[in-house]
Amino acid sequence: MVKDIRIRIAPSPTGNLHIGTARSALFNYLFAKNQGGKFILRIEDTDLQRSDPRFEKEITESLKWLGIEWDEFYKQSERTEVYKKYLEKLLKEGKAYHCFCSEEELEAKRQEQMARGAPAKYNGKCRLLPEKEVRERLRRGEGSIIRFRVPEKKVRFQDLIRGEIEFDSGLIGDFSIAKNTSTPLYNLAVVIDDFEGKISHVIRGEDHISNTPKQMLLQEALGFSQPKYAHLPLILGPDKSKMSKRHGAVAISDYRKEGYLPEALNNFMAFLGWNPDTEKESFLMKDLIKEFSLEKVQKSGAVFNVQRLDYLNGYYIRQKPLRELAELCQPYLPKADPGLIEKIVAIYQERLKKLSEISELADFFFKDKLNYDKELLRWKNMKDKEVIEILDKLDKILHKIERGGWTKENLHNILMPEAEKIGDRGCLLWPLRVALTGKKASAGPFEIAEILGREETLARIKQAREIIK
Repeated sequence: MVKDIRIRIAPSPTGNLHIGTARSALFNYLFAKNQGGKFILRIEDTDLQRSDPRFEKEITESLKWLGIEWDEFYKQSERTEVYKKYLEKLLKEGKAYHCFCSEEELEAKRQEQMARGAPAKYNGKCRLLPEKEVRERLRRGEGSIIRFRVPEKKVRFQDLIRGEIEFDSGLIGDFSIAKNTSTPLYNLAVVIDDFEGKISHVIRGEDHISNTPKQMLLQEALGFSQPKYAHLPLILGPDKSKMSKRHGAVAISDYRKEGYLPEALNNFMAFLGWNPDTEKESFLMKDLIKEFSLEKVQKSGAVFNVQRLDYLNGYYIRQKPLRELAELCQPYLPKADPGLIEKIVAIYQERLKKLSEISELADFFFKDKLNYDKELLRWKNMKDKEVIEILDKLDKILHKIERGGWTKENLHNILMPEAEKIGDRGCLLWPLRVALTGKKASAGPFEIAEILGREETLARIKQAREIIK
């Protein structure tokens, strides 16, 4: 049993933090905290040409927003001397070698292998070059990469989710591990980092399974201990194909801008491949930490259902205290008095699935003049004359209500009996709603009229009368 649990997540700053990487980060974090271990954030930025500081910033800010806090943090670009030491050791011991084959030559060989149905792997052309020739070609500045000399053997490991997995190293071929002694590639850098960081478990997506035998061979060659591996199921779109942007595989920062709450995203991501064997649907971070275990992670792909995410987000929006929710909605509305914002948010809290929806739902509150087609004012088959009569009736009734009695309760008590007298309440309430909002759907007209106030309500009824004429 591993005593010191140390878990890492290692995103690359060549792009934003997407849902798949965020799901892996969450699972790593939950396992580490459930086991009382350390959670380490490592930025894999050895590819300095493609790495971008703004992506690194977006990754760290997104993780913090989700509530995923790390115990340790470092960047691979700060460790080049460490990697160089191990690379030189592999070269010295003959476990790695310089390869001078051009990209065009390698691609041509790959195509030829694939055409005859053979495994696409390096053919070992530079494997046995004399040391003297290698030194001379390097001295001349001839371009090369460093390859690992793969031994012929079976590589087996016990995946904590999938059980025993076996690979034939003969199908892998000598793979590249560095561009030069100062620039390691992914498989070598992570092996060194995992060993020196005393990483006990590696939890990542199943698309990394093919990297595991390569890393195990490197660990063996360097005399390293091996962490335990767990490969998470792929995230699939509703059509069961691999998750892509068209399914919603966008950056966590985009979900945040859209108005999703971190607790909803965490709850949603946790169920992408994990099942707590309970009917409970809502889990806060502390609940997830308490309940999480790798034994409950499924092997089959997890389907991304945006409707499910919207449902969860709506649920957490409804749980928010009104003042806090109003503050969260403020960026999506014009600058206004906090008290007004709170009143507006209050009448839409039950309807919101995303915070950003408040923009369209409540935009009419901030317009001096509404612009809508007069047909919208009609209830069923009402004629222009009938609509005008209703608007005149509303104007007459509402003019009699003093400011002190301008409450949704009083408006309801006065207007509902009038609507009942007509026989079809929609004949009165529908033109009122449209006159106040210019929309087919909205919160109730009494709540809206209360927020708009007496003068603005009467002004909008007058404007509606002009539109229908």
